[in-house]
Amino acid sequence: MKVVASYSIKGGVGKTAASVNLAYAAAKAGNETLLIDLDPQGASSFYFRVDTHKKEKKGYFFTKKNKLLKHIKGSNYKGLDILPANLSFRNFDIMLNDMNKSKKRLKEIIGLLKDEYDLIILDCPPNINLLSENIFNAADMIIVPVIPTTLSERTFEQLLEFFKNNHYDKKKIRPFFSMAQSNNKLHKQTIKDMERRYPKFLKSIIGFSTEIERMGIHREPVLAYTAKNCSAQAYRTLFNEIVTILAKNK
Repeated sequence: MKVVASYSIKGGVGKTAASVNLAYAAAKAGNETLLIDLDPQGASSFYFRVDTHKKEKKGYFFTKKNKLLKHIKGSNYKGLDILPANLSFRNFDIMLNDMNKSKKRLKEIIGLLKDEYDLIILDCPPNINLLSENIFNAADMIIVPVIPTTLSERTFEQLLEFFKNNHYDKKKIRPFFSMAQSNNKLHKQTIKDMERRYPKFLKSIIGFSTEIERMGIHREPVLAYTAKNCSAQAYRTLFNEIVTILAKNK
């Protein structure tokens, strides 16, 4: 079982769109896949038409496997399950702070699911806190969507600095360009400059697309309703690139 986290300190960079489409692509490729929506806003859950829990049930997430399994729901797609968000997820840091091995609890609970799934994808909230450090420990790969702009580049550099200062494995970080505009000179130059400075960038680039923006209307992955669209195909290419890297790192 492999764990891939879609993570960024900065919000609005396309991490949820990546999580949703990668999970769909993984299931279509024959992998038993679980998408865990860690963001209290529940965008991934919304896209898959899975209701978030109406009542807050604090504490179940980091306790026992059977309690966690009760909250996992099937999707409309074979081989793809969803652990929907819960408003109590906003209190993850408080819960984790009161636990032993508070930076590795997520890794422990995910490890209990190794017999059920081939791939787990984490849709992560945009911040850097104790939950984030759990994500850094739990994930085999951390994909980081980066819009080719100065501000997005700055937050990526902050993430690298945090990893360095706190002795996390920077090899896990695999950034990719998101919401890129091919006719934008600043975007083109930023992509060129960042690829030169950071050789770990994935080759797949997700362009800015109104089809991706329509995910909220269709409430399904862009790969599901317009699979032949070039923007949708970019997610499939991204998935194939991620799988190839994970296979090499076995």
